[in-house]
Amino acid sequence: MKLIILAGGGGTRLFPLSRTCLPKQFLKLGNSDSLLTQTVNRFLPLIKPADIVVVTNKEYMHHVKTELATCGAGAAHILLEPVARNTAPAIALAVRFCLDELNITGKEVLFVTPADHIIHPVDIFAKNVRQAVELAALNKVVTFGIKPAKPETGYGYIQAGDSCGIGYDVASFREKPDKDTAANYLAAGNYYWNSGMFAFTAGCIMEEFSAYAPDIFQLAAAPLSEVIDKFAAMPNISIDYAVAEQSARVVMAPLTAYWNDIGSWDAIYDVLEKDQAGNALNGDCLPIDCANTLMLGRNRLIAGIGLEDILVVETDDVIVVAKRGESQKVKDVVTELKARGRREVDEHTTMYRPWGSYTVLGEGPGYKMKKIVVTPGGQLSLQLHYHRSEHWIVIGGTAKVTIGEQEQMVHVNESVYIPTSTKHRLANPGKLPLEIIEVQNGSYLGEDDIVRFDDVYGRA
Repeated sequence: MKLIILAGGGGTRLFPLSRTCLPKQFLKLGNSDSLLTQTVNRFLPLIKPADIVVVTNKEYMHHVKTELATCGAGAAHILLEPVARNTAPAIALAVRFCLDELNITGKEVLFVTPADHIIHPVDIFAKNVRQAVELAALNKVVTFGIKPAKPETGYGYIQAGDSCGIGYDVASFREKPDKDTAANYLAAGNYYWNSGMFAFTAGCIMEEFSAYAPDIFQLAAAPLSEVIDKFAAMPNISIDYAVAEQSARVVMAPLTAYWNDIGSWDAIYDVLEKDQAGNALNGDCLPIDCANTLMLGRNRLIAGIGLEDILVVETDDVIVVAKRGESQKVKDVVTELKARGRREVDEHTTMYRPWGSYTVLGEGPGYKMKKIVVTPGGQLSLQLHYHRSEHWIVIGGTAKVTIGEQEQMVHVNESVYIPTSTKHRLANPGKLPLEIIEVQNGSYLGEDDIVRFDDVYGRA
């Protein structure tokens, strides 16, 4: 089979940790590996890295490359969506890529999974996947359902119909319910959480697109280059709406492994270890007379007194406090912040780039101060700024600096000045991370005041 990992989403329900610049699939939550790396590792016992296709966008490409290298899957393929669309267009694009570039036949099974779920143990999951692949080979569209453990309102549901061997015919798909409806689903016993994972042959899903989403099929039937060129014409629709809810071929296989889509801070609380009072603590936390509370800190001490059933999440620039059970409403906070044009929706104070990262230390009228870290061998683009000058002070490692036509080495405790409208480049030729303090001065300090002339990461 081929594995298609959907890793292009910019999830907002785990704000403020997950933001547009670094969504949840790249976060490390209660584990030393990111959710994307955990997803890849789950499938490596089943397939070779060269049989993996990660669908993402150009903004996340360097994150994906880093994660794949971390887990020894550098041979996996990265497929970039030209514009943001929903899961049905993303899957159609991936199917066309597999047909044209990986030379698969219509009989080969494709397994589709989101990049940001927690599933364990791996051996039970692998057994479930093998069963789903066998069922998909019979020209079925297979989806995993999870037996609900509580009346969850944050998941869609699948109503199971008649048994069909290892799975069930699907009677219906149901949207995220209110609490009373979810309780009724739980009591009925034949409703399952919708996992968002699918297995089907390439030929089967193309036939289903043709029958139920002809606009997607017409575009996806063309050669890959044409599909990419016309991808913006794809409708913004999920695979559930486009195919699964209409197809007569859909069957549900129960997933017997533990599953959590990490779709809210309540879900994070569920997967983290608790103390004797039921508190889930991560970071520098001091609970006094607290019970059943999540405290997740990054850089500051969180002291809680008399808290019960509360969620507290701290980052450099945002603190979110919510009642447990209400964390689905975090998306409402993000919506309001977007309406107000707040940068916190998209950016962390630390931003990651192919060459390393930068952290905003402080800013005000006419100035901004950053700490820049360049990985060994990394280099920024050859660029200039029309509205600002820069001072660079090296605090660690050795910098190779180009200013105009001059190139020089700059060491710890040394500094350089880059005038406005002057071409310049920063590189790390050493074996240790290069760390500098950058002080910007000017009338406009936005990140879009960059004119690139040459870039080893293809951004010029």
